[in-house]
Amino acid sequence: MKLTPVSDHIVVKAVSKEETSAAGIIIPDTVDKERPERGEVVAVGPGRVMENGSRSPMEVSVGQTVLFKKYAPDEVKVDGEEYLIIKMDDLMAVVE
Repeated sequence: MKLTPVSDHIVVKAVSKEETSAAGIIIPDTVDKERPERGEVVAVGPGRVMENGSRSPMEVSVGQTVLFKKYAPDEVKVDGEEYLIIKMDDLMAVVE
């Protein structure tokens, strides 16, 4: 199954952030069990329809890594994979 977002929604695959302690021990993101705030853009909607009928351009594209508000995304599971669906307004930055 393929997810195709509508309006100004973006489908993101969460990126786990592993941390390394001072002693070199890798601490996986599952330790704190909180939702990640970073992900890779998998699909982008066409943009929000403005009052004049035109569409606002999307500021991100597929493949970019983005930072988003912690409690903004909705979680969905498709074919055993977990994805986050986020509105364009809830993105905070593009990681380069």
